[in-house]
Amino acid sequence: MITEVSRSEHSELCTTAVAGTPGWESRAACSDATGEVTKLFFSDELPDIALAKRLCAGCPVLLDCLEAAVARNEQFGVWGGQLFVGGKVVHFKRARGRPPKNPRPEEHLPKVPIPEHLRERLSA
Repeated sequence: MITEVSRSEHSELCTTAVAGTPGWESRAACSDATGEVTKLFFSDELPDIALAKRLCAGCPVLLDCLEAAVARNEQFGVWGGQLFVGGKVVHFKRARGRPPKNPRPEEHLPKVPIPEHLRERLSA
């Protein structure tokens, strides 16, 4: 499990991105040459999902990513700051096992706003 991603590793990629341009994927914050960061975006572990969403939140191509995920009907993973499970955006995910009496802070996923023009498509 990856526990931290240095934003400075991706700062050059993020500052050069221009939303809506072809090839935006290569300039996304999650685009690293090693593929290590990619694991976060498809993990079932809540800390990994939270870290992926935090990485997305600061990415300038977040909107392009989310629009592309909706267009491709993505089924699973974190795309554009949103968690897709079974093709639907879920706003929370519970850890495996019995729910605790008191919610654990690490189970709270960061909230990344959904753009207005995609809200209706994602809520259906």
